[in-house]
Amino acid sequence: MPHVVVACSSCRAFTGDVTTFDVEAATVREMIRELERRYPGFGEHIERKMAIAIDGEIHQDALFEPLRAESEVYLIPKIGGG
Repeated sequence: MPHVVVACSSCRAFTGDVTTFDVEAATVREMIRELERRYPGFGEHIERKMAIAIDGEIHQDALFEPLRAESEVYLIPKIGGG
């Protein structure tokens, strides 16, 4: 099952300092739903504030990206700009 790593201290408020998860999910959207189920408010935080890297590649619109059982997913802060 995909392994998720949180690389941002702002997420710890939702997860109680848990920074790694194994999540049963076939897509990023399913992963976010499962993390929201476990930690209410966390899914919305991910969608609004986090970028998602899957197996070393950062995705802009990751919701429908597939996840493999051996995928490593990193949640990292979005970089703002203008």
